[in-house]
Amino acid sequence: MPDFIPTADTDLLAWANPFSAKLTATPTAYGVTAGNASTLAGLLTTFSTALAAATNPQTRGGSTIAAKDTARVNLVANIRQLARQIQGTITVTNQQRYDLGLTVRDTTPTPVPPPAFSPTIMIESTIGNTVRIRLVDSENPTRRGKPAGVRGASVFSFVGDEAPTTEAAWKFEGNTTRTIVDVTFPPATAPGSKVWFTAFWFNPRSQSGPPATAVGVNIPGGAAMAA
Repeated sequence: MPDFIPTADTDLLAWANPFSAKLTATPTAYGVTAGNASTLAGLLTTFSTALAAATNPQTRGGSTIAAKDTARVNLVANIRQLARQIQGTITVTNQQRYDLGLTVRDTTPTPVPPPAFSPTIMIESTIGNTVRIRLVDSENPTRRGKPAGVRGASVFSFVGDEAPTTEAAWKFEGNTTRTIVDVTFPPATAPGSKVWFTAFWFNPRSQSGPPATAVGVNIPGGAAMAA
């Protein structure tokens, strides 16, 4: 976000004059006190005087430039302090902030839609009764991370010769924010059993996308190989 404080000294002076004038006229309307406005006005006068001396060929020199720089630092620090106070005042409107020359924050959140695509499931390894799967962005398969707008994935498994056709038959293995997931089946799972996996992405609001095409693999053994 760009800084609301102008970089050039002359631009800062031109910006700060109406800023100070508005606060002096009605300080409480902007969430500050008359004392705050008075302090700002004094720092602004000091900076204006120092800037004039630092830019006048007859008075310009090392000492006047240093005085101007010090006055600028003090003025800017005070303006930033007041700006934070104004931004934090709930009764100050965005129109008032705009009139002061402050940054108007966008308070309207951009909604993240539910994921439009399902992950692609890849079998990484089978060691004992543990199967490691990788969830891949189906729209960008060479990308290692999750798709944009995706917070994580819900992973499901099933043990049987064919993948189930009803949602209730799947076993929920959990939610994950990682793309590599280890699923360990019970020790009683028979050696050579066919196991299946599906998953879906979800966004930061926990809204889910479509399920992945089920992928199956035979585990080489249950408790026997894990021992």
